[in-house]
Amino acid sequence: MFKKEKQHIEKAERGKLAQTPFALLRRRFGRKRRAVWSLRVLYVLIFIAVFADFIANEKPVYCKIDGETYFPVLRQYAVDLGLAQWDARFFQKEWSEHEYEASVFPLIPYSAKTIDSKNSGYKSPFASQRIESNRYRHWLGTDKVGHDIAAGMVAGTRVALLVGVIAMSIATVIGVLLGALAGYFGDQGFRMTHTRLWVNLAALFFAWFYGFQARGLALQEDGGLLEGLGIAIGILLLANGLVFLTKKIPVKIFRKKITLPLDLLVMRTIEVFNSIPGLLLLLAFVAVLQKSSVFYVMAIIGFIRWTGIARFLRAELLRVRNLSYIEAAKAMGFSHARILFRHALPNAITPVLITIAFGIASAILLESALSFLGFGIAAEGVTWGQLLSEARRYPGAWWLAVFPGGAIFVTVTIFNLLGEGLSEAMTSE
Repeated sequence: MFKKEKQHIEKAERGKLAQTPFALLRRRFGRKRRAVWSLRVLYVLIFIAVFADFIANEKPVYCKIDGETYFPVLRQYAVDLGLAQWDARFFQKEWSEHEYEASVFPLIPYSAKTIDSKNSGYKSPFASQRIESNRYRHWLGTDKVGHDIAAGMVAGTRVALLVGVIAMSIATVIGVLLGALAGYFGDQGFRMTHTRLWVNLAALFFAWFYGFQARGLALQEDGGLLEGLGIAIGILLLANGLVFLTKKIPVKIFRKKITLPLDLLVMRTIEVFNSIPGLLLLLAFVAVLQKSSVFYVMAIIGFIRWTGIARFLRAELLRVRNLSYIEAAKAMGFSHARILFRHALPNAITPVLITIAFGIASAILLESALSFLGFGIAAEGVTWGQLLSEARRYPGAWWLAVFPGGAIFVTVTIFNLLGEGLSEAMTSE
């Protein structure tokens, strides 16, 4: 009997030890009701963002004309990618004017860019509208030229989540890399050869000059930033490839190493970024570009929002690097890269999730503020901030303030509640 109980206890202990920090965090997070409900609301927003074209569109999801079957919403994706073209019949009439043998239209029969001239001039959701049936009613009203606000809200959901998630993904990559190096190596642990140091400093100068400075006019055009980044990364990779070749040269000067104070360098860089207001820095970047793009907005927000992640991860790694299992890994002769990415980082990355959750909310607010001020991505799509700015032109259009403003409030709140839930789950037992 005693033997069975002992085996049961040992099995339970093994199961407890096998639990990862993520599994423990998930179980504790499930006990936070507000955070769980916020996650469910987020699932709804993600569904709307992913299937936005199937929810609000003037094109039918499925239709049958003259015995032929079409899937216009899906075909539009192929047309945008240059893989297909529309038949001539679809250019001759509006989508609502075709004689369909069978059709299935989206829930909202308008896209964000559809103009209903019959209901222009700020039609209220409760006002009388010139429509054929309630099927074509603008349930959330229209703006000055007749855009459907409900369709704009759906399109704005996609832009908000896209900007928030991708911008913070960029910030996470930068923040995790710099924070991990600063926290793990500190000021005395990172050493590199003189050759690699000077070659990389020279490469950084040439990457900046040929990638951005010499291409000032091209940067203002669409696609110039991507090309500049490609040139800069190519120069850095080429420089490090040349440094790798110098390892085979049996000369002592090429192998002499120097200690770099990574922690000091990263923390001073963070202080510089934090000393400049994010919105001001964002406006300065956007002002350089003639054509606004959602990619540029995401990249710029990610570039200025990495500091919190880096500081959080650095603090965790300063604690983790002195634990016994890290010392044991070093004693066994494991490389610094293996110890950092396979042992230290997985046990320090969990608290960063809190910063990411709050960061997504901050990114959505930044993009909305940018669109509200008229520096957003209005040429590419409709955003909540753009809809909210319309309310200033016609003070009586309360629906242009209530619905976009409410959407921004709800989205930012659920991400803040998610961050709060993660924070409580980290500290609870």
